[in-house]
Amino acid sequence: MKTAFLCLILSLSAVAQSGHDTVTVKHRLYTTTYDTALHYPVHVEWLLTREMMSCPQKLARTNKFVPDPLLAKWTNVNADYRQGGEDRGHNMPAEDNACDSVGETECFYFSNMTPQIARLNRGDWKELETYTRKVALQEDSVYVECGSYGFVRKMGKVSVPAACWKILKVKKTGAVEAYLFRNDGSSEPLPQHATTVDSLEKLTGLDLK
Repeated sequence: MKTAFLCLILSLSAVAQSGHDTVTVKHRLYTTTYDTALHYPVHVEWLLTREMMSCPQKLARTNKFVPDPLLAKWTNVNADYRQGGEDRGHNMPAEDNACDSVGETECFYFSNMTPQIARLNRGDWKELETYTRKVALQEDSVYVECGSYGFVRKMGKVSVPAACWKILKVKKTGAVEAYLFRNDGSSEPLPQHATTVDSLEKLTGLDLK
C-alpha cells in the first residue's frame, strides 16, 4: 500500500501543472479556491452539520450548472465540459445543500466543479460523500476539505486533474480521515484510498487544517 502510494505521488508530480493563479471566494455554505489557469477548484471547504440535513422537506436537485457570478470571467466553462465527456463533479455535494435554497443554487457553480471520470464521480467519490453525511448525522458535524491536483489532459480550456482528495475532521472528537483518489476510473474499497494530511500537503503544496 505504501509503495503504491509513493509511486502514485511520483507519477502525479511528473504531470502536475499546478498554477499559482488562484482566487478564493466565500459562498453561503462553502468557500472555494479556484485555479484560473487550470479552471478547477484546488481547495473547497465547508462545515457539514446534522442541522443542514434535518429539514422536514428537502429541496429537489436543480442540476443548473452555471458560472460563478463572482468568478464569471473564469467559470463560464459548460461548453468546455461538453468537449471532454467527464462528469461535472461536485466538491461540496448538492445533497449537503438540500435544506438551503441559496446553498442549492450556489453548489452548482462551476467554481465548485471538477472534471471527474464518471466511474469516480458516481462510484468511490459518491461513496465517500454518503459516508461523510452519515458521520455528520452521528457526530453532529464534520469539517470537510477537498480538492483536486495535477493535469492529465485538456478539454477546451479546462484541465482534467490527475487526482481528487478529501479530508474529514469530526469537530466533537477531533478524529481526522484523509483520502486520495486517482481520476482514472479505477475503483477500490474506500479504505484503500486512505492517506494522511501530511501526504496531501506534500502532494498539493497546500496548508491544510
